[in-house]
Amino acid sequence: MKLSDFDFKLPDELIALNPAKPRDSSKLLRVNSSDSFEDTTFSKLTNFLNDGDVLVVNDTKVIPSKIIGFKVNAEKELTKISFTFFENKENGQWKALAKPARKINKNDLIFFKNDNDKFYDLFAQIIDKNEGEVTIDFASDNEKFINILKEKGDVMLPPYITSKRALNVEDNSDYQTIFQNKEGSIAAPTAGLHFTDNLIEKIIQKGVRIEKLTLNIGLGTFLPLRDDNVKENTLHSEYCYLSSKTAKILNKAKKSENNRIICVGTTALRTLETSFENGEFKPINMKTNKFIYPGIDINSIDALITNFHLPKSSLFILICALMGTNKMLNAYNYAIKNKYRFYSYGDACLLEK
Repeated sequence: MKLSDFDFKLPDELIALNPAKPRDSSKLLRVNSSDSFEDTTFSKLTNFLNDGDVLVVNDTKVIPSKIIGFKVNAEKELTKISFTFFENKENGQWKALAKPARKINKNDLIFFKNDNDKFYDLFAQIIDKNEGEVTIDFASDNEKFINILKEKGDVMLPPYITSKRALNVEDNSDYQTIFQNKEGSIAAPTAGLHFTDNLIEKIIQKGVRIEKLTLNIGLGTFLPLRDDNVKENTLHSEYCYLSSKTAKILNKAKKSENNRIICVGTTALRTLETSFENGEFKPINMKTNKFIYPGIDINSIDALITNFHLPKSSLFILICALMGTNKMLNAYNYAIKNKYRFYSYGDACLLEK
């Protein structure tokens, strides 16, 4: 099984640079066991939900993660470095992606400046480096760094957006779901971006229960796979949490013939699959690097709501494991012909096993 098995060509004009307004006006492609596909809009999602269904969402909150630092050499010359922080390791140590990484080395000191070109009373040291990934130690200044990151840091939109337009103020709210609660992600669980308060009200009125879990999205979700042999790839670990209360509710639904479990997003699905053992959901509070590809059975859910993903990505490979590779390649070709919008700010699909 090769990465090339999961490739497709997407015209640039179908990459969504901004979300639909209102959010639930985005298109929705329904894919199931039939040979045909159904076109609708996300606002009509309740047409495909039943009384007693359980909708599982990821309540993670995107944090500002991108900030500029400066290396100062012996001649007091400044070298500008862009850092994207993706993991708080505790004790004042953070993992980050650094660009250009070739400009910094282990033991370098990094300073941070404010908008007036004055240095913050804050510096950090590079204590480890592995290619473009670094570990930075803020020591006793960690709390100060967190406050600066929240105040001055930028949300990290994917490069297929930022290469074509600049960040704007609206991105700070557009790139959060209405379920957001627990800080910790550097990217949004984008399937959740389509929901509005009005749609949620209709879903609840339909008799659908909404349950929350958490997966803090880091590098594991969006870094490209490197090994052409799909099975040889591994994902970065990401924190996930499923409460005992939610596990009990899901187990009750699983035992019912009439109640389906419908997952919102691939991150929520990876959390459920991490939790699901021997036919039961178990509460979890851990890190997961679960990588799901065709040949691995997905038994925790009955349906998945998700966006349209990048070719050869772990996310596209996951939905191929759920629905079948040929089915999803055909569905994506159909979506391309019918001008669906792709990726983070794009349209959605409902995948029913």
